Amino acid sequence: MERFSIKRLLSSRLFITIVIIAIEMVWVAMIFLRLVGEVEWLSTAFEILSIVAALYIITKDDVPAYRMGWIVIILVVPVFGGLMFLLLGEKRPARKMRTQLERGTRDHCLTIHQEPEVMKEFEEMAPRAQRTAGYIEKYGSFPVWKNTKVSYHPIGEAHFEDMLIELRKAERFIFLEYFIIEEGEMWGSILDILCEKAARGLDVRLIYDDMGCLRKLPSRYYKKLEESGIKCLVFNPFIPFISLVMNNRNHRKMLIIDGCTAFTGGVNLADEYINRKKVFGHWKDTGVMLKGDAVWNFTVMFLEMWNSFRYSEEDFSPFLPCPSCDESFQSDGFVQPFTDSPLDGETVSLNVYLEILSQAKDYVYIFTPYLAISDELQISLCSAAKRGVDVRMVLPGIPDKKTAFRLSRSYYVPLLEAGVKIYEYSPGFMHAKSYVCDDEMAVVGTINMDYRSLYLHFECAVFMYGCSAIKELKEDALKTFEISHRVTVADRKKGFIRQLLGGLIDSVLRVFAPLF
Repeated sequence: MERFSIKRLLSSRLFITIVIIAIEMVWVAMIFLRLVGEVEWLSTAFEILSIVAALYIITKDDVPAYRMGWIVIILVVPVFGGLMFLLLGEKRPARKMRTQLERGTRDHCLTIHQEPEVMKEFEEMAPRAQRTAGYIEKYGSFPVWKNTKVSYHPIGEAHFEDMLIELRKAERFIFLEYFIIEEGEMWGSILDILCEKAARGLDVRLIYDDMGCLRKLPSRYYKKLEESGIKCLVFNPFIPFISLVMNNRNHRKMLIIDGCTAFTGGVNLADEYINRKKVFGHWKDTGVMLKGDAVWNFTVMFLEMWNSFRYSEEDFSPFLPCPSCDESFQSDGFVQPFTDSPLDGETVSLNVYLEILSQAKDYVYIFTPYLAISDELQISLCSAAKRGVDVRMVLPGIPDKKTAFRLSRSYYVPLLEAGVKIYEYSPGFMHAKSYVCDDEMAVVGTINMDYRSLYLHFECAVFMYGCSAIKELKEDALKTFEISHRVTVADRKKGFIRQLLGGLIDSVLRVFAPLF
């Protein structure tokens, strides 16, 4: 068994990719060092390039932590630093990807628009929260809706159960878009339904991220799906070459059925998300199911991404909810699904999180698997706590990535000293991504509190105001606090030597966290 596992590892796509990239990096470094050693003026030229790069970084309108990380690299390796920035320093997607995504979204304004009466009613009820929705609509281009029922899922198993129920009801189309898919009980159950529906003539489409599935699915898995009648798009196929475009991943998770029902949240299509496989203790995840008008936002999100890389439709109207569905929609507060893209230079997700913290009067409860935040988000968390808001965060008790866990913990002390209450989920891994505030508003989606989610990835979430699901999310948070370990400042300040050495390691991690 052990021999088989090693053989499988050595022949895996991930292992081969790592080896190829390592060879490329060594090869580039050897050529560079040889050139610098043989051609004297090259060293001076590269040092000048580093100075120019540093000056450019200082004037660049970017995250301060990101700028600081690159300046440190240039200071440490002045001969090589400027060249590294030139090759790897741009966070936005490559030109080709930008062109494709712009093509897919250029008719967006004709496809989806804000109903004025909904926004007016929202403003009359809650003018400050309405301005947050107005910001999302203006800069994220997705409107706020009524006539939508939101169901909250406090665990992946409940999310999966409702997914299967709704999938079996599908009559026209099924769209899925996920970061991770892995063969097992969860994906197998869903795939059986998808194949059955495709055989009956339904329009079944799947988008999955190639990097997210690198260790999970066989190479060219999409061909197997296509043979079963499932149209498939592999997002940003991973090429074993040193390339910045590989940074921009599709981290969105959504399932849309007949334009009437949608699912999103932290749950990917793999067995650990529903605790059929235990990898890091009990896996805590959350999600929501939408039924109603707001599903149209998700339908458009999916079709825009699909059309960007596999053009199919000019007219999205055939994917509107059918009249029979429309008559049964219930109104449950204000619901606004939105997406965030590294393409537009607007940090919608970050700004929504900042908005919630700035508006909070009584409490903000947060679930997040990772914590690697900019100064502005850290200041907002601390400021809310200092003005008397009950700010609580739950992070994993058992980490999936030890380096990321250490980085998360490096932010604890200043937050704790400001009055933020931090918990670690004792039963296992916390993968949920949600905010709930003052029994009034909430966000549930795919957005982690780290640089990758907030600046580099394609993400999605649902902003809610006055929905019944908000109370359910709060109750879930209160139950989760009870079974989690509350972290104290004393926990993080044990031993002088440990603090000193640990502080140095944490400082290095925090300097480079925004770059990778």
